[in-house]
Amino acid sequence: MAVDRLKVLLPLPLPRPYDYLLPEALSGLVAVGDFVVVPLGPREVIGVVWDESASDTPGSDTPGEKLKPIRRRLEAPPLPEISRRFIDWVARYTVSSPGSVLKMAMSVPAALEPPASATAWKAEPPSPTFRLTEPRQRVLALADGVTPLSAAALARQAEVSPMVVRGLVEAGVLLPVSTLASAIASLPRPDPEHPGPLLSLPQRQAADASVASVGNGFAVMVLDGVTGSGKTEVYFEAIAAALRQERQVLVLLPEIALSAQWLGRFETRFGAPPVVWHSDLGAAGRRDTWRAVASGEARVVVGARSALFLPYPNLGLLVVDEEHDGAFKQEEGVIYHARDMAVVRAQLGKIPILLASATPSLETVVNVQAGRYQSLALPNRHAGAVLPEISAVDLRQDSPPRGFWLSPPLVQALEETFAAGEQALLFLNRRGYAPLTLCRACGFRLRCNRCSAWLVEHRGRNRLICHHCGFDRVLPSRCPECLVEDRFTACGPGIERIAEEALHRFPQIRMAVTASDTLTGPRAAAAFVQKVTEREIDLLVGTQIVAKGYHFPMLTLVGVVDADLGLEGGDPRATERTYQLLSQVAGRAGRAERRGRVLLQTYQPEHPVMEALMSGDRDAFLTREAESRRLLSMPPYGRLAAVIISGDEESATDDFCRKLSRLAPHGPGITVLGPAPAALALLRGRHRRRFLVKTERSVNLQAVVRQWLGELSARGGLRVQVDIDPYGFL
Repeated sequence: MAVDRLKVLLPLPLPRPYDYLLPEALSGLVAVGDFVVVPLGPREVIGVVWDESASDTPGSDTPGEKLKPIRRRLEAPPLPEISRRFIDWVARYTVSSPGSVLKMAMSVPAALEPPASATAWKAEPPSPTFRLTEPRQRVLALADGVTPLSAAALARQAEVSPMVVRGLVEAGVLLPVSTLASAIASLPRPDPEHPGPLLSLPQRQAADASVASVGNGFAVMVLDGVTGSGKTEVYFEAIAAALRQERQVLVLLPEIALSAQWLGRFETRFGAPPVVWHSDLGAAGRRDTWRAVASGEARVVVGARSALFLPYPNLGLLVVDEEHDGAFKQEEGVIYHARDMAVVRAQLGKIPILLASATPSLETVVNVQAGRYQSLALPNRHAGAVLPEISAVDLRQDSPPRGFWLSPPLVQALEETFAAGEQALLFLNRRGYAPLTLCRACGFRLRCNRCSAWLVEHRGRNRLICHHCGFDRVLPSRCPECLVEDRFTACGPGIERIAEEALHRFPQIRMAVTASDTLTGPRAAAAFVQKVTEREIDLLVGTQIVAKGYHFPMLTLVGVVDADLGLEGGDPRATERTYQLLSQVAGRAGRAERRGRVLLQTYQPEHPVMEALMSGDRDAFLTREAESRRLLSMPPYGRLAAVIISGDEESATDDFCRKLSRLAPHGPGITVLGPAPAALALLRGRHRRRFLVKTERSVNLQAVVRQWLGELSARGGLRVQVDIDPYGFL
């Protein structure tokens, strides 16, 4: 007989938890936070027992006799109370359903089932006659620890051959014990006392401040240091402090799959690798990592933005490296900015958070100026290295020859660099060979069948590819419009075309082309880093993926092929983003004893971004940027929300938008713009329209949007997405 009712939140886009009955057989065995199996229609789903007092969780008026009972409780670590509060907060802020946010925290269903058992080994006191060699003693010392280890882990950590362990087993000195199978359990733990490098005085001062914050409540510290100033070694000291307090640590990186150098530096500093969370992990790795985090076994986790939603029971420190990076913005599903949500997670957990960047976002700078965040400055490069000399190549005066893209000054600089035995980087933030292919006979442009986008030629793969939906095709022999054969031509350069030109000019050089579609995971990134470090590559040609924290001592020249790319397009953050990106890529030059130089090819050398880069006066640039935003009441001085309506049928989408427009909110400090076709009006076969809600900071933007959208339901395949604080306008 059922004796009680419980609220269960399901990982589905539902507005609230559902009520279920607690069977008498489970009475006293189920608590808030537990994972349970419940019926939902004809199927069973896994949910979480939710707090009765949680906001937006109203009581149910469903009669008890109509409620269904919980089927069973899963033997998994419960979802921590802090995680449940965080899920509710994120749902409210992003105007999403709590279940949709819960789905991100329950991203590994297999981790909720009991793990398989495995055999580990514990030491048994040997007889006095047993010969204890030094390798055997090392194995037995490990096997006498608190955590039983597998045979492979004993051999690896003791640095002995498997035969040594096997001999101890056969002698009865190692006895088997059953333990839960986990590859993570056998890994050595990061050691906070492992010796680290000698820090400079500014590094030590910043490290001392960050260390002092660990264990002393919520604080936001901005590690503001020029490229190459040693920010990573500073926050490693804070990580060590958290480890000494037996707390967990989360480090968010914008491109975890490409963090080979960072992982190597971490292992050098702490004597063991961190636990890694990213999309390239296999099913077993994701399952083990999720459970290791939930049990507290994973001490340091480094991951992409989704790692923020793992169920940490004992989180003591958060670090967001390259906090300005746009990759922290999630654009699909629940739309959120991981940096901002990380600050909230730290506040809810009463723990410190470090935001590290050479080019902090304007939002972060304004928070520092307002006294909400503390700034820890590192104004100089580490170990005597100096910042590169940055100059502009005015393409109005020094234009490349017809059909080429590298100007004479840049070509000369490349010649000098290669002659000196140094390395160079050519940067263009555009993948493929050419961004546009058109017919010279009639002007027809090849575009995606499913998106409002041109197809990008990838000559190495002999394909035309849409970078938004993945549609691809071969280049047709004749134009579909005028039927003339062999008249298609590539317009504009991508990195493949720049590489082709570089190889034409310097046929003897060793070159690597680096983009998100060539460096496809940690192994490929590690191999790339090794080749560059060992000087097997003379020239890198790459996109923004090479601007993210790499340290190559012999790379002394950076040539930016199109510094103006990204300055246009109506995005209020366009100039800030361009400045950040070019600053970061410029920072790859001259990071050791040899001074670097950077050449910016531009048609606008007088543009504030170019002037700021050449003068090195970042603060003046940010002051000017802040003033222009303030005059327009744009973030961070005003608030924005994008509402994106999409549907399979264009007419139905437009009709819904017209109805929604008539219901648009009005009032002091509220402006609604649109509907207007999105920049990508057709994406993956769906027609898209955008509203932009602009409010003063004093207005509760989420309440305005929630009430507005609650007045009209989207049906018939229509979809409504809300993007609070939009960072992109496609």
